[in-house]
Amino acid sequence: MMQVCLNGSRTAADGVAVPLTPESMADSAAEAVAAGATDLHVHPKTPCGRDTLSPRVLAPVLSAIRARVPVPVGVTTGAWAEPDPAARLERIRDWTVLPDHASVNWHEPGAEETAALLMELGVGVEAGIWSGTDGADKFAASPLGPRVLRVLAEVTDTDPPVAVSSARALLSALGTAHGRPVLLHGEDGGAWPVLRLAGRLGLATRIGLEDVLVLPDGERAGSNAQLVAAGLAEYAASREGVTRDRPGRPAGGSP
Repeated sequence: MMQVCLNGSRTAADGVAVPLTPESMADSAAEAVAAGATDLHVHPKTPCGRDTLSPRVLAPVLSAIRARVPVPVGVTTGAWAEPDPAARLERIRDWTVLPDHASVNWHEPGAEETAALLMELGVGVEAGIWSGTDGADKFAASPLGPRVLRVLAEVTDTDPPVAVSSARALLSALGTAHGRPVLLHGEDGGAWPVLRLAGRLGLATRIGLEDVLVLPDGERAGSNAQLVAAGLAEYAASREGVTRDRPGRPAGGSP
């Protein structure tokens, strides 16, 4: 599976390629799916560009995207979008249009309650387990673990060699991950090395302007579609044990 993460917490300061309005998110989603993305992750934005869980913002974003693409669409429930756990639950209860899935960061306060509510509503839960947090330990002990849609193994280290080491450590900490599928991804400088590792390990992954603003060669990405196309090529090459920057590297070697 290649998920595209359309925008994340990026703002207009990160460039015109980052989609911020429902219409631009839908356009970007359609282009990314045409390029090969099979799943979407998006951060609905207020008019001033702030991430939000507001039903008045979420509904038009989901409706606009679903009018353009047939693939599952997920959203964030990150604490930065609604810091108060109780208020976060109220926001989710007020949703009038439901996403197919939503990410829940297991190290954040209120994660269990958020995940339980989403499951009650019939929304799939992506368990966000970040490197450098106690998320893996909390998830291992969670009774909800076997019921999540998948695990997002999120590597927060941005130095390429460190990111790969952190990814391996995070996967080790996750263990069997309650038997759920694992999607492995990195961010910024760690995004492409971790994607290649996901390819070598045969894990689902994601790419998009939330995670990285540049292509594998360092050129600024012009769209999410460009990143998806490059991501699929890098992933395929890694599965074959050959990467663009180091041809002939055996499978399992460093990126």
